[in-house]
Amino acid sequence: MIAAFLSNPHSPMRIGPYTFDNSLALAPMAGVTDLPFRKLCRKLGAGMAASEMITSDTRLWNTRKTRHRLDHSNEPEPRIVQIAGGDPDMMANAARMNVERGAQIIDLNLGCPAKKVCKKAAGSALLKDEPLVRAILEAAVDAVDVPVTLKMRTGWSPERRNGVAIARIAEDAGIQALAVHGRTRECKFKGDAEFDTIRDIVNEVDIPVLANGDIKCAESARAAMAYTGAAGVMIGRAAQGQPWIFQQILNDLSEDRANFSSISADIGFVRDIMLTHLANLYGFYGDACGVRIARKHLTWYLQNRPLCEPYLHDLVRCDSSAEQTKLVARYFSVLITQNTVAA
Repeated sequence: MIAAFLSNPHSPMRIGPYTFDNSLALAPMAGVTDLPFRKLCRKLGAGMAASEMITSDTRLWNTRKTRHRLDHSNEPEPRIVQIAGGDPDMMANAARMNVERGAQIIDLNLGCPAKKVCKKAAGSALLKDEPLVRAILEAAVDAVDVPVTLKMRTGWSPERRNGVAIARIAEDAGIQALAVHGRTRECKFKGDAEFDTIRDIVNEVDIPVLANGDIKCAESARAAMAYTGAAGVMIGRAAQGQPWIFQQILNDLSEDRANFSSISADIGFVRDIMLTHLANLYGFYGDACGVRIARKHLTWYLQNRPLCEPYLHDLVRCDSSAEQTKLVARYFSVLITQNTVAA
C-alpha cells in the first residue's frame, strides 16, 4: 500500500466492503468535525471522515448537541460514526442504535485524552485496562454487521506504551482498521508525535493502519508513510482553517504542483470556501447557534493572514449571520483590491 500511495495518492483503501477514493482521513474532533465540516473536507479531497465522538450512554442522546452529532443528512457514504464509553454493553447498544440510524462503519474511541472523557474511564483512559478493552471491542464487533474500526493512542504514558498489545487485541476482536495517534494519553498534544510505535503496530497486524499526529503537509504525510509503512494518514488539527489540505497533499504527492500552488494562494478560492462553510453552518444550526460556532472556524481560517486583525475582531463579536458574511466578503475584497496574496 505504501508504494502505491506514494506513487499514486488516489490509490483506494478498503475497509470491509467499502472502497475509499484515497488513504487520507479527517480525524474526528469534538466540536470541529460536525456534518458541515465533514462534507466540506470530503469535497476537498478527504477520502474518509468520521463523526464527532458520541457518548455510548444513549440516555444522553436527547440533547441539541448530540442530535446534531447524530445527523448524517446527505452525507457521502460510507457514513462513519465514532462512539466512546467504558461499558461493553453500552458500547454494543450504542453501536446497534447508530447502525439503525444509518451508520455504515462504527469507530470506537480509545484516543481522546480529554480529562472529562478519561475521568469516566473512556477514551484513552481505557488503554490502562487491556481486559476491558478486549471486552468492549468484542461486544461492539459482535453487536453489528458493519465494519468496526478503532482510534487509539500509543499507550497511557511514555513509560507504558502498550499500543502494540492493544492493536493485537483489536485485530483478534475483529476490528477492521486502526488509526493510531503517535502520542500517549499523558502526552496529550505536547511535544512531537513519535512514529516508532505506529511502525511496530503496522508490522504486527494485518489490518490497515492510519498514522495520525503532526501530519501538516505533503512532506510530513510522505515521511509518516515511509517511516511507518502505514496504509494512510489521518489529519486533525492541521485541517482546522484549511480544509483544502487534503487536496493540497493529493496534488503535491502526485506532483500536480500548479494546482497545489493555486489552492494555497488563490484568494478567491479561500473566500468562496469560507463563505460556503458559513452558509452551511447557518443552515445546519440555525442563525444564532451557527454564528457562534462559526467564530472558531473564522479564527482558524484567518490566523496569520494579512490585514485580518480588525476584521477578525469584529467577526468573533457580531451576532448576525448577515453581518458575519458581509465582513468576510469585505475582508477579501480588500485583499483582492490590494493584490495581496493570502498566506
